[in-house]
Amino acid sequence: MTSAPAAPPAAHPVADAYTRLSEVFPGLRVTTWDAAPPSGDGWVCAAGLAAGGAALETFLARDDAQILRDYGQRARPDVVASFALHRYAWPACLLITLPWFLHRRVPRLPVQDVSFQQPGRMAVRIGAFCCLPDDPAAGLPGARVVPDEEALRAEVRAAVAEHLAPVLGGFAARMRRGPRALWGMASDELVEGLWYLGHLLGEEPRAVAALKRLLPGATAPYVGTAGFRALTGPGGESLPTRDRASCCMYYTLRPEDTCVTCPRTCDADRIKRLTATT
Repeated sequence: MTSAPAAPPAAHPVADAYTRLSEVFPGLRVTTWDAAPPSGDGWVCAAGLAAGGAALETFLARDDAQILRDYGQRARPDVVASFALHRYAWPACLLITLPWFLHRRVPRLPVQDVSFQQPGRMAVRIGAFCCLPDDPAAGLPGARVVPDEEALRAEVRAAVAEHLAPVLGGFAARMRRGPRALWGMASDELVEGLWYLGHLLGEEPRAVAALKRLLPGATAPYVGTAGFRALTGPGGESLPTRDRASCCMYYTLRPEDTCVTCPRTCDADRIKRLTATT
């Protein structure tokens, strides 16, 4: 007698968010793993970056070479490290913030459970996740139910901090920045990733409102608030912008071309750039 084929394993409760992520932003694909993470072929575990050894050196070398190709000049070592940290932390934050934004589910992802491959691939092993009492996934293995939306926001902040704190530690010696500046960078990556995805999803106002509630200020180790504000355009239109808590160091390569959210960019320049037509 032939036995029936085994049923395929059920998708993890946050997997739909990762599928949606790849649909609207094909430059980032996320897969899940159970037994062993992918290895070789450029894959690096976040724990390797946190350790600050050979894995981090290889990771930084990629950005050093990329900056030379893109800008025709070498960057300072701390600038290379800043670019490399952004390259990792921006998508890493989305692993946590996007399931929260789309489905009110918050995965816990310690560094040993996340791997990254350039360009734009991540692999994760998800065990525990937090959700609200009325979530259909509340009774599943690994679910931890929290009472309300504010408690869930606290879990987002805790999950991102749990993941990024060791990574920031690995980068710290190369960054020439203190803890507050490093957490300012982390705060910016958390906000700007979901802000951008909110735009791609056609839900930018909801994403901005959610991020304001997520980072209202006084939420250590994060620095400041989400930083959103509105400018008034030449026709009286409202132009959304934000003030970064940190500097990405792009000005060291192109002093005349700062980021639109950089503290160095005055409001007049922001309005000019936000209203420019192609």
